Amino acid sequence: MKTLNNEYQKLLAEISDQFRQGRIMAIRSVNRELISRYEAVGRLIIERQSEYGWGKSIVERLSRDLKAEFPGTSGFSARNLWDMRRFYERYAEYPNLRQLVAEIPWGHNLVILNKTSTVEEAGFYALATLQNGWSRNVLQNFIKADAYSADLKINKQHNFPETLPPQLAQQAEETIRSKYNLEFLGLQEPVREKELESKLILQIRNLLLTMGYGFAYMGNQFKIKLGRNEYFIDLLFYHRKLQCLVAVELKVGKFEPAHAAQLNFYLQILDDTIKLPQENPSIGILLCAEKDKLEVEYSLRLTNKPIGVSEYNLTTKLPKHLKKELPGEDELKALLGND
Repeated sequence: MKTLNNEYQKLLAEISDQFRQGRIMAIRSVNRELISRYEAVGRLIIERQSEYGWGKSIVERLSRDLKAEFPGTSGFSARNLWDMRRFYERYAEYPNLRQLVAEIPWGHNLVILNKTSTVEEAGFYALATLQNGWSRNVLQNFIKADAYSADLKINKQHNFPETLPPQLAQQAEETIRSKYNLEFLGLQEPVREKELESKLILQIRNLLLTMGYGFAYMGNQFKIKLGRNEYFIDLLFYHRKLQCLVAVELKVGKFEPAHAAQLNFYLQILDDTIKLPQENPSIGILLCAEKDKLEVEYSLRLTNKPIGVSEYNLTTKLPKHLKKELPGEDELKALLGND
């Protein structure tokens, strides 16, 4: 009887979870549709103002007429219409970012729209909101604390100032991250480099969101040639803002000096054979499971191409088989002497 009751409770929990997930998916679907409508309204306003030379009064008039057309429906205030216009204007040229902001509520989007000044900053807070489930108040607190600037300064290792012109070096520094979260791959255990690459390719949209904004995917195992020899770059991107090729090499283990030398070699071939004359020097990013800061620093001194070295996380969740081995919350409190 006890076994039957336990199994029933498991069944009940599983079915309840299905309905909860269904509700969440329905809410997200409604939110995406709402954001899509708002974006379309913003685009139409901008296009008509540009086409006919209409001024600010057209938005006030639209507000009055839409309220009359849809009585009892919220969202048609002049202020909200202006917000729709600004929303479309900010993200129009960034399709990956447009997909991301459609996943978070309009209220959160307004906070980001009003409290951030660059697309990169907006993308940082939008992605953090989605990944961490921040409420609007929590989001506001993180923006107030300038978490974006703090993230830019944390533990970044590269040789951009020594290998790029000053302005380009600063832009490249803002592009690279100290650590990349690859939790969306659903991997719990270490994998081979080819498997990691294959998983990333299958989820290229999520990878682009993780990389940042301005990245355009060009291919994996991208072939470059030197004489009769062929070499293959794990992932190749083009960055619109930096106007350069970005080669990404994946290493499932610890950083080794040979990795930087290999990537430096690839970048030299890219610049000599693939890069267009008007484009900036190619940049390399090494993604590795772990690194020694001093070892990276000395290795980059020996390269003449711009390279950044970053770690990645496959998961921030504790595997189930380890949870059993660790003390629970009550046990921890007892160990620490807390009541």
